[in-house]
Amino acid sequence: MTDWQKVESRLGRVAKPTRYIGGEYNTQVKDWSQTDLKVALAFPDVYEIGLSHLGLRILYELINEQPTMLAERVYAPWFDLQQLLQEVDYPLYALESKRGLAEFDVVGFSLQYEMSYTNILTMLSLAKIPLLASERTEADPLIIAGGPCTYNPEPLVDFFDFFLLGEGEELLLEVLKIVQAWKGQKGSKAELLQQLAAVPGVYIPSYFEVEYYAEGTIKAIKPLAEHYPVRAVVRDFDKTFIPRKWIVPFMDIVHDRIAYEIQRGCTKGCRFCQAGMIYRPVRERDPKTIMDNLKKMVEDTGYEELSLTSLSSADYSKIEDLITEACGCFTPKQVNVSLPSLRIDSFSVDLAAKFQSNRKGSLTFAPEAGTDRLRCVINKGVTESDLINAAHAAFKAGWQKLKLYFMIGLPTETEADLEGIVKMCKEVERIGKTYYPKGNALRITVSISTFVPKAHTPFQWERQISIAETLAKQQYLKENLRGRHLELNWHDSKVSRMEGVFARGDRRLGKVILKAWQQGAQFDSWSDYFNYQLWVDVFQESGVDLDFYSRERSYEEVLPWEHINAGISKQFLIAENERARKAELTKDCSQGYCPNCGVCGELKVRTKIVGDRNA
Repeated sequence: MTDWQKVESRLGRVAKPTRYIGGEYNTQVKDWSQTDLKVALAFPDVYEIGLSHLGLRILYELINEQPTMLAERVYAPWFDLQQLLQEVDYPLYALESKRGLAEFDVVGFSLQYEMSYTNILTMLSLAKIPLLASERTEADPLIIAGGPCTYNPEPLVDFFDFFLLGEGEELLLEVLKIVQAWKGQKGSKAELLQQLAAVPGVYIPSYFEVEYYAEGTIKAIKPLAEHYPVRAVVRDFDKTFIPRKWIVPFMDIVHDRIAYEIQRGCTKGCRFCQAGMIYRPVRERDPKTIMDNLKKMVEDTGYEELSLTSLSSADYSKIEDLITEACGCFTPKQVNVSLPSLRIDSFSVDLAAKFQSNRKGSLTFAPEAGTDRLRCVINKGVTESDLINAAHAAFKAGWQKLKLYFMIGLPTETEADLEGIVKMCKEVERIGKTYYPKGNALRITVSISTFVPKAHTPFQWERQISIAETLAKQQYLKENLRGRHLELNWHDSKVSRMEGVFARGDRRLGKVILKAWQQGAQFDSWSDYFNYQLWVDVFQESGVDLDFYSRERSYEEVLPWEHINAGISKQFLIAENERARKAELTKDCSQGYCPNCGVCGELKVRTKIVGDRNA
């Protein structure tokens, strides 16, 4: 019996063995001996979440289209498989070849969420790869990462050789070709990093030295070479790579459907939203390109649902025409069309009616704040009347389930803003009762998250409210948002606190992450396994002040991510923060107004809108 067969014969012991067997429809198993460069694409969470991520699917197929390269997948194993691997002394492996990660040339992690950081160390340890970049040699794989968390990767710099900043389709192949050539030349890692430093979008942490003041703030971030990372961006989104061989899993996953990105970026400019800043500018795909690809993907997979994704799909300029054509094409084939995000207006309800005419699930709206004033502060640009009109339209069209998303702890929030959340939700419930007096199926689900300041946003300088403040606000909503048809959900205050610490953390947090992992921290985004007291104790043992990272920052302070260029000017972010304090809105740049954020000039890319708004 081979070592792999020892693992395979025991997989029946684990809770979900299909997470670990591979072989799904449309996976690609390439000849190991016929490829020069082997890449393991790693997602630091379980299979059901990782396979749902569109970005990794794109890169998987993009790499495998290269004749001399292969890409395989690995996800964070649950505790039962971790124990099994340790019992039989088999390394964490990629699904396609079942080879240990240490046999690959590159292991690339997708960093989507700060609370997955300890899972990275679990995966490296199980793969028998040294955790610290300083302890790895040329014989070890290169450990790299991309994704939104790389816009402030400083808490992780001890563990990675380099980071990819920006859009992977534009950057990854260029980087892998350099690595491939370096591998053939049998050069040193120092020589490789020197070559990669010339590539826009590559961030090499060892090329920077950080100095601190005695009180803990950063004195300076000094470059040790002529290297400043600038975000890589796709210029022609219509021609960018699209996965054609959509992997179909054997088990249910979080988003078990075709997800097709119809546009990238968002023009709304919400001041709390990191994605809306770092994916600028908006670039729309042509409707014909979209429909041609969707037809091929549906034919190839047999999926019965497809989702037209983006940060704000209802803002796609030809969305009404696209929905009409898509429903006309796919509804007769029993394929449902969905949008993941809707504007708070009656247009969105009319739009939803086109693709949910037969079955009414739920509609989701995100007012974000409880008053018009606070929505102006965050630049949301919607009013209470917009929500009321949308509620009327939704109930009138046959929906009985609405989901409403709000945040607490936003800058300048007052008691009146919390009262506004209660007032709005109860008003929506009242409207629902007028349409459905018996109200048996009427359900208003209210989800409350805590505001977490993020890098490269106008609110990157703001304080994050304390756990005590969060609990007090949550308690107020629990006491006042009660009703037969109201359901209230909220985020764990302690998880949100730690997310904020790592979102705006610096290099000194690396030792904290390592020590917390050594003491058992992993799957921290899972409330059942998150141990806040463990983290508090580790911060104290490490001599690092937890509260230091939640405080308000000044415009003059050097931020840990100051040297990372996302294309957005600091002057724009400051101006937006000042406008927030005055509760002033900034117009949508897709309507001909330029807020001078700097992206188009810095990255030499323009907003691309394929048509005029139909609404």
